[in-house]
Amino acid sequence: RAAAARRWGKETLRRMPAVLGNAMPKAGSHLIIQVLLGLPDFAPFVNPGFPPVNRYEDNSRLPEEKMLANITRMQPGDIGYGYVHARPPFLGALTAPGRATIFVYRDPRDLIISHVFYATDIHKTHELREYYREKLDDMPARIDATIRGIPDPSAPLADIRWQYENFLPWLEQPGVLCLRFEDLILARTTAFNRLLDYLAQRGYTPQIERAQALAALERAIDPKKSGTFRKAQPGNWQQHFTEANKAALKEVAGDILIRLGYEQDNDW
Repeated sequence: RAAAARRWGKETLRRMPAVLGNAMPKAGSHLIIQVLLGLPDFAPFVNPGFPPVNRYEDNSRLPEEKMLANITRMQPGDIGYGYVHARPPFLGALTAPGRATIFVYRDPRDLIISHVFYATDIHKTHELREYYREKLDDMPARIDATIRGIPDPSAPLADIRWQYENFLPWLEQPGVLCLRFEDLILARTTAFNRLLDYLAQRGYTPQIERAQALAALERAIDPKKSGTFRKAQPGNWQQHFTEANKAALKEVAGDILIRLGYEQDNDW
């Protein structure tokens, strides 16, 4: 913060919004924080080095009052990220003046696949690893369990509808920038331009040419620095979903796919 104040001036830094990248787990949180951490290269923003606002340093979950404290203690220009539900008191805290909140969402089908691989193969101590590997025979069974939820008290998981409904109200907040994960992969320049326009609306004054800013954000992305990175290929779900998996998702959350614009109807 002191270095940013020296470089840009204290008053300029004080006018910056506190920026939070928010996402559902496995929907692009590590990608959006890499993008946002490119901002200090060319603008009065600060990387305070915090863990996610809803996690302790050991990655365990924080109680809500400590989550809110982490959010409210963010100073002008600070950059953070987390997995924050769209309900009070977080709605008010992240849409207040002096705040810039970027919500990233993803096709539920690809999120399910990413979650299953992460819990089964990547995160060696994931709470669902043993359940997926020992109690479910194959990938289709794991996909189905993730869609419908897992009632096992030793490894509970809410169904995919409940998971999305906790975050979807962010889409209705006019002061929040909502970006599709797929656009951050396939239409990156457009997504970055939307981000820079949004930050300008929230108090950021451009310091360099737009082309230079776009290049800096692109350089900030390094998949090798993400311990959760696997493929990040939109549409990867098609290699894993069976017809039964498709039917299950249509039954549990088909309308969410339509609401998010990933399908026009249930004929997919």
